[in-house]
Amino acid sequence: MKITQITSTEHAPWRIRAVAGDAAPGPDGAANLVETGETAQTLLGFGGCFNELGWDALQRLPVAEQKRVLVSLFGDSGCRFSFCRLPIGASDYARDWYSLNEQRDDFKMQRFSIARDREALIPYVRAAQAVRPEIAFFASPWSPPTWMKTPPVYNHGVLRGEKRILDAYALYFRRYVEAYAREGIPIRQIHVQNEPVSDQKFPSCVWTGEQLRDFIGGHLGPHFEKFRMPAEIWLGTLNGPESDQRWSWTRYDQYANLVLSDPKAARYVKGIAYQWAGKYAIQRTHEAWPEVPLIQSENECGDGENSWTYAMYVFELLWHYLTNHAVAYVYWNMILDQGGRSTWGWRQNSMITVAPGSRRASWEHEFYVMKHHSHFVAPGAVRLRLRGPWTGNALLFRNPDGARTLVIANPFAAVRKLTARLETLRFSAMLPPSSINTFAIPPPGKRVRPESR
Repeated sequence: MKITQITSTEHAPWRIRAVAGDAAPGPDGAANLVETGETAQTLLGFGGCFNELGWDALQRLPVAEQKRVLVSLFGDSGCRFSFCRLPIGASDYARDWYSLNEQRDDFKMQRFSIARDREALIPYVRAAQAVRPEIAFFASPWSPPTWMKTPPVYNHGVLRGEKRILDAYALYFRRYVEAYAREGIPIRQIHVQNEPVSDQKFPSCVWTGEQLRDFIGGHLGPHFEKFRMPAEIWLGTLNGPESDQRWSWTRYDQYANLVLSDPKAARYVKGIAYQWAGKYAIQRTHEAWPEVPLIQSENECGDGENSWTYAMYVFELLWHYLTNHAVAYVYWNMILDQGGRSTWGWRQNSMITVAPGSRRASWEHEFYVMKHHSHFVAPGAVRLRLRGPWTGNALLFRNPDGARTLVIANPFAAVRKLTARLETLRFSAMLPPSSINTFAIPPPGKRVRPESR
């Protein structure tokens, strides 16, 4: 059987070669990576987040180059992104801060409007849908409308606890889902708050686990149920405590466990999303609540340097979340101006960058890290368990059509040899120093032809 090996290193991305596989059965022998025959989670897919500054960067390119960027992210020859995130109001990569209703005390949401989103976010989404119409979306606010908060500002504070505020906020979410549906953008999931543990310089809102429990169980859940909303309610996107507290874990018992242990709230929670320091709680959550789907909702964003070292770290993040049963992995900003400066001054990485005055996009290392997974692993793919010394650096999937994908990183400074046994298939390959490798194994009777780039 012919297997295709795709390799990316710092200076040579996406190099393709053929590897011979032996389909003869037999003992494991000297294999250092073996498929166990056990299956794990079924994937929703991979994707990224749509933000206003990403659209602005894309618009600085000629039309033909814009199309090339969009095809590389969403097309069959590219990353094939199919599960993506939207902000409700301003994220920290909006042009400036806003919500969808700043009319004070508008409890009936008569002034609710997505007019601002029609300037950048919705055109960005539609451009992606033109390439991949079946994209699924989840959405989360970075901040509620300021008049619902104490103090009434975007970039810190808490949601006011009066019943009329909580009911109005549930209506705000409903209006959002309905408005986007009219735009041809179905919202599959609503995640109540981006990073509820952190009081940020950018739009944010701190929630305790008790507040999330009470809002979901007493307001948002019943409201969505009454109006038969098509969007699921997710407990997300959970991050870690403030970094200056020197804690390195999300308080599992104070958030996921607290909410899921409450029958009134739990009946409405269809899944949990983790990001950043939330990664330290994902294992405990799955072990305690294996029936609850988990996703990774925001790739850690780096410093705008887009280094190969950080790209290898992103592979580790993918491995961590996916081996801990996340059913989706979502990148943060897919395209930004070079340097990735936010409106509040932090520089962050992106998959694709646009240099000042340039008419060409640049595909960064993390584009290839994502493509090594998402180009080959389709929605509905099942993760397959492995054993052996390479297990800590490898992921194996089986697509609905039977094709299998092995993604493996060599973190070492020297060439290493992989000797794999996947079911009855055996093959050996050399893994270049500091490299990410995908082995595309076709279903019986077919060949894999990965696109070049």
